[in-house]
Amino acid sequence: MQDPNEDTEWNDILRRKGIIPERKKEQEITEDQIVNLIESTIDEKTGHASNDLEGKSLDELDELEDEEDERVLEEYRQRRIAEMKELANKSKYGEVREISAEDYVREVNNAGEEIWVVLHLYKSGIPLCTLINQYLGSLARKFPTTKFLKSISTTCIPNWPDGNLPTIFIYHNGNMTKQIIGPLELRGMKLTEAELEWMLGQGEAVSTNIKEDPRPKVRDVLFTSLKNGNDNDDDGNDW
Repeated sequence: MQDPNEDTEWNDILRRKGIIPERKKEQEITEDQIVNLIESTIDEKTGHASNDLEGKSLDELDELEDEEDERVLEEYRQRRIAEMKELANKSKYGEVREISAEDYVREVNNAGEEIWVVLHLYKSGIPLCTLINQYLGSLARKFPTTKFLKSISTTCIPNWPDGNLPTIFIYHNGNMTKQIIGPLELRGMKLTEAELEWMLGQGEAVSTNIKEDPRPKVRDVLFTSLKNGNDNDDDGNDW
């Protein structure tokens, strides 16, 4: 039997005669339907993306977290390696070197960019100069990025008064930034290495962790003396 919906001339004649019904029209897709189809497709795609984490187990989430931690740690590691390399490049001193007047410009004024220089003017036979040279030797090893130098005072600066010794000059980028002159400023033979380190830190020549003056305060000394005196007092009153 011939399909009445088939698109043929015979069926067209029969339709015109009313013998068979009109051919069923294919359903047209409207513009709204197209929009709805596109929107549903987008929703499906974005829904999959947003549900990527929701669908994962705790073990899978832990694995992702571990991967993120590893990435952060690796970035930190690379940054620390770069910092250590930079520090190693700057850590090229580590000792107190003796210089003459001829070396002064090269070693001090032309030391280089961002280089801190500590120069000690001294003379043999002055006990405080000897003490400071000992301290500077230890500090030079502790702070190898700082250039520590020493020079006999009159060799480096003609006619420099012995009364100004010891003298410490601090330079940065070839310019003097601080000077500590004479035994009074350097606190005499009671000076400790920690105090000298603090002084150099105050001049920014070294990156010290000593932020406060370690010298005992006069008030603390008096309080200790009075306390010890009171502890030793015995008035003999046994009430």
